[in-house]
Amino acid sequence: MSTYYKDPPIRGATAAEIAASIEARLRAGRLEPGSPLPAVRALALELGVNANTVAAAYARLRDAGLVHTDGRRGTRVAPQASAAEVAFALPRGLRDLASGNVDARLLQAVDPAWMADLGRFGGHDVTEDAPTLLERARQAIAAQGLPVEDTPCVFSGTLDAVERALRLRARPGASVMVEDPCWPPLLGLLASLRLKPVPLAVDAEGVQVPAQAALAASAAIVLTPRAHNPTGVSLSPARMAALCRLLRRCPDTLLVLDDHWGQLAAAPLPPLLPLPAHWLYLASVSKFLGPDLRVTAAAGSRALLQDMRRQQTLGPRWVSLLLQELAARLWTQAPLPRMARSYAVRRDALRAALRAEGLVLPASDGLHLWLAVKDEAAVAQAMASVGWAVQPGRPFRLRSGPAVRVSLGNLELDDIPRLATDLAQALRAPVRTVS
Repeated sequence: MSTYYKDPPIRGATAAEIAASIEARLRAGRLEPGSPLPAVRALALELGVNANTVAAAYARLRDAGLVHTDGRRGTRVAPQASAAEVAFALPRGLRDLASGNVDARLLQAVDPAWMADLGRFGGHDVTEDAPTLLERARQAIAAQGLPVEDTPCVFSGTLDAVERALRLRARPGASVMVEDPCWPPLLGLLASLRLKPVPLAVDAEGVQVPAQAALAASAAIVLTPRAHNPTGVSLSPARMAALCRLLRRCPDTLLVLDDHWGQLAAAPLPPLLPLPAHWLYLASVSKFLGPDLRVTAAAGSRALLQDMRRQQTLGPRWVSLLLQELAARLWTQAPLPRMARSYAVRRDALRAALRAEGLVLPASDGLHLWLAVKDEAAVAQAMASVGWAVQPGRPFRLRSGPAVRVSLGNLELDDIPRLATDLAQALRAPVRTVS
C-alpha cells in the first residue's frame, strides 16, 4: 500500500477525528494542493471503520473547502486561494477601463498644517477612534435612516470589517450568501476562511430573494445595497423589504451591507427598518476619497460591534488616528455632489452611446457597466487590439453568464463615442471554438 499518507498516519474512529487528522496534515504542509487522499474504502479498511464514516469525514473537509472531489481522480487537496484570483494585471499601453480605480482628479488635497502637532495623535495608549471621524460617520449613517445609538466603529477597510464579522459568526464550512456576480476580493476572503459562497442571481432590482430555508441555513448574507460591483444595479425598496422580512424569520443569519458607493449614490438607501437581529452596515471612504485610504466606519447590532472591536483590540489594536483624522478632513470637505455628477454624466453618456449602437443596458449607478457577452476572452482581446483594457467577468462570476466590466474612472467624455463603437464591434466578434 502507498505510504504517502502514513507519515504521520491518518487516524481516527469517527468522522470528526478522521477529518481533524487530515486537516492537521494539511496545516503542517504535508499534503500539497492537488495531492490525492486515499480512496474511501481503502482508508476505511486501514482504520477499521465503516466506509460511510470516511465518506462523512471527506464531506466535512469538502464543506470546509479543504478538499474537492474530481470524479474518477477521487478526492484531492483543494488549491489555495491566491492574490492572482482577485487581482487584474493591466496590459501595458492600453487605456485602463478595467482596474476600477476612481478618477484621481476628483480627489481633494488637504492643508498639511493640521499635521503640525503629531504628538496629539497619541501613542500605545490609544483607546478610542478619532472623534472627528466618528462624528462624520455618525452623521452619514444617520442620514441613511439607520440607528446609530452606539458609537460607530472604525476598521481598516471593508474586507477587514467583513472578515472580523465572519470570523465571529461563521465556522469553517458554513455557507455565506453572496451576489452573483460578486466582488472578487470577497470571494477570495471566503475561500481563505473556508466558507462556502452560495450565489444569488442579480437582476434589475438587485439581488434576488432566496428561499427561507436556504437563508436560515446560511451564517451570513453579504449584499451591496447600491451601485453593485460589477453590475451597477441597486436594490429596489420592494426587494429590500422582502429580504428584511425574510431575515427577521432567520434570527441566526447575519446581514452585511457593503454600501461602498453610499456617499455618491443617486438613490437613497432602501428602508431597512425594522432591522434583523444581527446586522452590519459598512460605509467605506475608499471609493470617494481614494482606494489607498483604508478606512471603513461600521454600524450594526450592539453585540456584534462589541465583539468586532474586542477582536480588533487583540490584533492590530486600532486604526491609525492619523489616517482617521485625514479621512475625516477629506470627507468633510469633499465636493460629493460634484463627484457624483461627474460619474453620472460619464455613465449616462456611455449608456446612451451604446443604445445608439443597439446595446440597451438597464439603469445603473456607480463606477462600472456590466455587459453580457458570448465570449469574454474574445471581447477583451478585441478591445485590447484597439487600445482598451476591459475586465473579463470570470473572476466575478459563480453561476452567472459571461460578461465584461467597463470602469468609468479613467474614461474621458470625448472618448465615449469611439468606445461605444469599439464595444459594439467587439461584442459582434465571433465566438472562439476549441478544436
